[in-house]
Order: sequence, then structure tokens, then C-alpha cells
Amino acid sequence: MSRIYDIFFGFSQIAIRGELPTERTMFDNLLRQVKLADQLGFRTAWIGGAHLSLEEQHRSGEIPVLPHFEGEVCLNTDILQLSHLLMSHTSRIDFGSALQSILVNGGPIAHAEAVRTFLTLKEMSPASNRKLRLGFGSGRFPFVQEAYGLVPRNEVERVAWPVIRGLLLRQAAEIFVRMVDGEALASSDLPAQELRRENFRDEEHWRTVLRAHGKETDSIEIPEFFSFDRLRLIPKESPLETLRLYLGSTDIETAVRINRFHPCRIFNLSSTSAEAIDSTHQQMSKIYHPDGGLWKREYMPRTVMVFADASEDLNRQQRNERARSNAIDALRAWQLSMEGTVDEGKLPQRLNNAVHGSPEDVADQIEKMFHPDDTLMLWFDFNNHDSDAVERNMITFVEEVIPRLDPGGSER
Repeated sequence: MSRIYDIFFGFSQIAIRGELPTERTMFDNLLRQVKLADQLGFRTAWIGGAHLSLEEQHRSGEIPVLPHFEGEVCLNTDILQLSHLLMSHTSRIDFGSALQSILVNGGPIAHAEAVRTFLTLKEMSPASNRKLRLGFGSGRFPFVQEAYGLVPRNEVERVAWPVIRGLLLRQAAEIFVRMVDGEALASSDLPAQELRRENFRDEEHWRTVLRAHGKETDSIEIPEFFSFDRLRLIPKESPLETLRLYLGSTDIETAVRINRFHPCRIFNLSSTSAEAIDSTHQQMSKIYHPDGGLWKREYMPRTVMVFADASEDLNRQQRNERARSNAIDALRAWQLSMEGTVDEGKLPQRLNNAVHGSPEDVADQIEKMFHPDDTLMLWFDFNNHDSDAVERNMITFVEEVIPRLDPGGSER
């Protein structure tokens, strides 16, 4: 089969060279770029997600989570409302969340209800056939979860909190998936959450938890975070045919749990190693819910930053040099914002998640880096608020890179 080409929008309101665009400029640029992506034939527009102001957390939080970051990591707080707007301005492109936190804003039940309502309303619109690819997870920053009451409730939970956060997502994901699927569900239907030695990476952490617990034991039960009587969501007749679920975690136990109830794919994080990706494909081929058919590589999109240069006034070598320089400058600025310093030794490693150069060289890099059956989630707006430049990059890729990769046509 041909590759599938999706597009990713980080939608990050970050200061670049001292300039911070307004929120309206950010939304205007997103709309421009999504409309172009639709015209160019990209299959899905994935849009980053976040909640609550990072700038305010830096001003008033006890420990700033990204003290060197100026701006907001992402302006999309609701992929469902945003998708309604963007679908009204486009004709065929699908939309995806990257990622939607199901722990905040009312938790997994509220998010499941919102999805079912969205699908019901979408069916009544001209966008009825377009898909929602919902990537979901726990969210980026603990301070957001804390605002919604997800905090340690005793000393055992405080000591074990990094592990409990993963178990929280596992339980929330099951609630979310089963209620999206239309089940009547009570919290008593869910497996008890327990801490065991195998949940911890090292023996010392487990021993610390046992000391907080006050006695030796093989397991410690965690009281429910989500407690509710039997519920069923409305609308009850929501059409699920255009919904695709993507778990924003490579925790295989969570994937196993939720694939017992509904086909759920994997949203791949850009930092995941090739070995971990191949291992995840092997595991998913064994556990993917049969209603989704056989597992395919395309079900776990691969993120790749794109810096293509097709300038007519430059030769191939000059295009390669300028594109590589642009890629390194963008990565250097991003690292400075995220970490407060630039480690030049890390830049070559970070370039592993990028393709850069003339169209010929970008195509060559993609051939070497990715499996022919991968879905590529192409990131053009990385650390770049120049919408004209972003759009030129998109056009160059579609008109000059894709024909070199898929001469017979691609699935977009």
C-alpha cells in the first residue's frame, strides 16, 4: 500500500526571537494552514492540546514546570469545538487530537459524553463522513491535574504518585472507552487498582512505599479516584462509525485493558525509539480488538518535523545547507525554551526526528527512516510563526517530495 500523509499542528504560542504572536494571530494562522492542508490532500490534521495557562503557573506556581518557556505550549483546549469550526471551512480533511487529556474538565465520563454529543451533531452536518481521530491520555503537566483534584490523598500515594498516575490513566481510559462505546457502567464494574512490586522500576522505590504503608505486603489497594453508580450516557444513539480512538501511551497493559472493549490504536510520541515502536507493533498485533480488523502499521502514526527547501535560486547543496541550518536553529531555540540551555551534543539526536534538505534529499531520508506502511504525521509549524514559510514548506512537500516517494500516488 502507499504511505499515508497526515499533518501535525503544534499550535504553540511560543516567543520566537523575542516576538510572541497574539492568540488571534495563532488561530488565524491555524485556519489558513488547515485550509491549505485540505486543498493539498492531507488525510488528517492532528492538533496539539493543552489546558490552563503555563505563563500563570510560572508566575504563581511553587515550582514552574517550564521556567524558561515564554508563552503557551498549545492554545487548543477543546478539539471537539475546534473541529466543528475547522470542518466548516474545509471539505474533506479529517481531524485528530494530539492529545486530549481525559483526566481534567470533569474526567473520563464528561469527555466520553462530549465525544458522543460531537458525533451526533457532526452526523447532521455536511462533515458527516469525516473522521475524528481522538488521541487521548493523561495530559502534559501535573499542575493541570492537580487543579481538578487529582492529587495524593495519603502518604502512600504521595510516595508512589509517579506509578499511581499511570494506573489512574489506565482506569480512566477504561471508563472513557466503555462509556464512549455506549455501555451502562458503574465504578464497581472496574478492576481494583493495586500497587505491586512489578509496577516499580526499582526495589528501593517499592521498599519506600512499603515503609509508608507500615507493613510488608504483596499488594496495596488504591481507593477509587472515580466512584459512581451505574450510568449510561446520552445521546444513546450516537454514530461511532467515524470515530477512531488512539491511546496516548505505550503502556501495553493499558492498551490490553481498553482493547477488550473497543478497537484502540496508539498515538506515538516523537521521542519513541525505533526499537520501542517495533515492539509496540508486535504487541498490538496480538491484542488489537477484532472489531478493528487486523493490526496495521498505519495505526500508529510517526511524527516527523519537515524542513524542505526548493528555492530556485539555490543549487541542491545550498538547499541542503540552508534547510539543515533552519532545522538546527529551530531545534536549538526549542531546547533553549524547554531546558534553559542548549546542549549541542543533543542536537544531532534531535535531528533524528526531522527530515531536512532539498526535496530529493528529504525523500531519501524518509525512505531510510520509515517503513513504507507507516503513517507520517508531518510537522511543518515547528517553532515557526511565519505562516507564509510554513505554507511554502507544505506545498513543497506535496508537490516535490511525495511524487518521489510514491510515483503511483499516495493515500492522503
